[in-house]
Amino acid sequence: MELELRGRRALVTGSSGGIGAAIADKLAAEGCGVLVHGRSKGAAESVAERVRAIGADAEVVLGDLTTDGVVEQVARAALDFGARILVNNAGPFAEHDWDTSRAEDWRAAFDGNVVSTVGVTQALLPPMRDDGWGRVINIGSRAVTTPLPNMVEYSAAKAAVVNMTTSLAQHLAGSGITANCVSPGVIMTSSFERMFRTRVGDGVDDWSRLEAEAAAQYAPNPTGRLGRAGDIAHAVTFLASPLAGYINGVNLRVDGGITRTP
Repeated sequence: MELELRGRRALVTGSSGGIGAAIADKLAAEGCGVLVHGRSKGAAESVAERVRAIGADAEVVLGDLTTDGVVEQVARAALDFGARILVNNAGPFAEHDWDTSRAEDWRAAFDGNVVSTVGVTQALLPPMRDDGWGRVINIGSRAVTTPLPNMVEYSAAKAAVVNMTTSLAQHLAGSGITANCVSPGVIMTSSFERMFRTRVGDGVDDWSRLEAEAAAQYAPNPTGRLGRAGDIAHAVTFLASPLAGYINGVNLRVDGGITRTP
């Protein structure tokens, strides 16, 4: 299917690895230029090189979005790049429950997942309005519907992301800009693998067996496996395309069916 993304340009925050890198790769495969964002120059440049290798434009912007001035720096780079597609993927997570979470953990979760997302979005909306076209796609989590007892501040922050996505879609009515959220289930990234190995210990080297255990115990779902970064990238890329113009204000769960509510 031709997604009509050739020649368009996107900023994908947190795209130097994991889900963000997969989104950058998929957008580029459709001919979309990508501004790669991350904190590691080497990792971000590696993704940008892959994007260029398949014939799409790529540039890199670096910085921790929770650090003073970095949101403005990244937004300026996105405006100079001509981005009219914004994928707010960057967002830290940590494991805390109600007994172990501290005030600073809650602040970090909301700064990293909500406040920085708002700042970048607000900066990129004016040129989208001027063009009468744009896409804002926020990355949520299955935790927005079924909060995780071991990730309490992260679950709450991602719930806020979905809430503000819906309000943004209403705010942008008639502008030609859509705002949607994609909420992944448990995705097999290097960070998840490290987290799960910590749970079970380092004695098992066979990740295929560990993945089956993780899917059965940590993330039981009707599909019977963990998600892949590509599963999220395909959904995001479609929502970024002109073909998805009548999809607006939704929270699309890409979680293998683990969420059992409507």
